[in-house]
Amino acid sequence: MKLSVTSLDNTTVGEIELDDKVFGLPMRKDILARAVNWQLAKRRQGTHKAKTVKDVSGTTKKPHAQKGTGRARAGSLRSAQFRGGGVVFGPVVRSHAHDLPKKVRKLALKVALSSKQADGKLVVLDAATLKGAKTKDLAKRFAKLGWVNALLIGGATLDENFRRATANIREIDLLPQQGVNVYDILRRDTLVLTKDAVVHLEARLK
Repeated sequence: MKLSVTSLDNTTVGEIELDDKVFGLPMRKDILARAVNWQLAKRRQGTHKAKTVKDVSGTTKKPHAQKGTGRARAGSLRSAQFRGGGVVFGPVVRSHAHDLPKKVRKLALKVALSSKQADGKLVVLDAATLKGAKTKDLAKRFAKLGWVNALLIGGATLDENFRRATANIREIDLLPQQGVNVYDILRRDTLVLTKDAVVHLEARLK
């Protein structure tokens, strides 16, 4: 399929051929859900912790005799049924990360790119470069282009002026081509790829 190439001045500067094997796949919500859950699980710190019986400070003396008092058996005042006691089956420090096959990750990225193309929310930019790092000027250009909520994918190395100018614009994210991922693609409305990023993604995902 062919797609127009746009410049930052909101003019069409040519066309580019997109590979259907990367940008023309059918929607697979199940694959996207697996990829997003995998990414978010890896981000979780897993530092939540509740004190169990062995962690609670207190006496180890048996509260009362085992028999003859008419009360329920009790071996420790640090048990969960007593005030200040430990928590039963509470959260512990652990990693929430889980595995996801590389083939599924690769397919999810292709499906995410294809979904943006199918929705008409994929834009190809000729180059993400600026002569000066002026956030105000770049924000005006983005407004003319209609990029209110967008993810921009640049080349292997980002232009420093473009990176600095983009940093303070709300709801605009900028990533190098090697940092493209399913979650960031889906969380933004518009996906903007430079020509270099398109070449890189096709070579990586085919």
